[in-house]
Amino acid sequence: MAVWDDLVGQDRVTQQLAAAARDADALVTAEAAGGASAGAAAGPGGSMTHAWLFTGPPGSGRATAARAFAAALQCTSPDRAGSAGPGCGFCDGCHTTLVGTHADVEVVRTDQLSIGVKETRDLVRRAQLSPAGGRWQVIVLEDADRLTEGAGNVLLKAVEEPAPRTVWLLCAPSLEDVLPTIRSRCRLLTLRTPSVAAVAQMLAARDGVEPELAARSARATQGHIGRARRLATDERARDRRAAVLKLPLRVDDVGGCLKAAQELIDAAAEDAKQVAEEIDAKETEELRAALGASGSGSRLPRGTAGAMKELQDRQKRRSTRTQRDSLDLALVELTGFYRDVLAIQLGSRVELANTDARDALQRIASASRPERTLRRIEAIIECRRALDRNVAPLLAVEAMTMALRTG
Repeated sequence: MAVWDDLVGQDRVTQQLAAAARDADALVTAEAAGGASAGAAAGPGGSMTHAWLFTGPPGSGRATAARAFAAALQCTSPDRAGSAGPGCGFCDGCHTTLVGTHADVEVVRTDQLSIGVKETRDLVRRAQLSPAGGRWQVIVLEDADRLTEGAGNVLLKAVEEPAPRTVWLLCAPSLEDVLPTIRSRCRLLTLRTPSVAAVAQMLAARDGVEPELAARSARATQGHIGRARRLATDERARDRRAAVLKLPLRVDDVGGCLKAAQELIDAAAEDAKQVAEEIDAKETEELRAALGASGSGSRLPRGTAGAMKELQDRQKRRSTRTQRDSLDLALVELTGFYRDVLAIQLGSRVELANTDARDALQRIASASRPERTLRRIEAIIECRRALDRNVAPLLAVEAMTMALRTG
């Protein structure tokens, strides 16, 4: 399996990255033979360059494309100079990159609300190193949109003056999510949302999902690869989505609105709690062992309490991020519900995403007009904006459910 096989519905992007990987391989080969350095040659004039920006809507596969490209850059297959080019998927370079153990590939994804100056400086120092054993030093920053302004300015220097044989791969939803000074120094690759059929085929072929469930999950998420996979493989995710889609029928009075809002907040908190239970205990025990504590009930060695406090603070921030992400996903699903309502009201031939909630869709559609549906969608969008501004989640969601009221 080639490294490009996981890029669903991105043929144009795959071709561009494959061409760049071939040029990158030629540059390294020429340098090894005594030619120009790869760092000097990897400029904006050819297919290969030192900094890339992957953009595209959520679920389009930005991070997947970046990791696949990183693997192709590290490919050591003897056949990489052939027609298929680098990125065989089987050699040690490809395999270790894809599983996250390659010494010269740093993949950065954050479970916090932002990426700060300290973490970015650590990355920049890493980027100055020569490859330890691979062909390139590759830094994959999956959440470039979460860089603080200060962190972005730190990164700018490294992107402006790249070290030889270092490649930056930045991922963000859109150009506007990255500092103009950074994006102007990157080669842009824009991914698109893959078709529902392509995602369904991928779920069935790669994840072994039953075809009908794969098609239903892909349709419900409108081509969002990650959400479709979770919906197809996690029964809890399907139950949570079903509960969200019942909300429009429950907001018929003030009491129902307030109760629905509280339940949305509670469900998001429960999601965050489940993540914490799965990860926090393991992280804590690993840190205790690293600090020299002999067992779970033993005291920490003197002078190590600060490290434990730092971990606890990081876990708390991750819980906040998880809760917000879970709540935002519920709002996205609500938006999809009212989008289907609007399609029914306008007699559109567009395929409905929430066919499993057709009765509820018809009921809401027949009880209101398209103008009212648009105002409801606007209320959901405003709730998401309020959450981005750090408005108290319960207040923001209560305001939204009151705007959705049917009574």
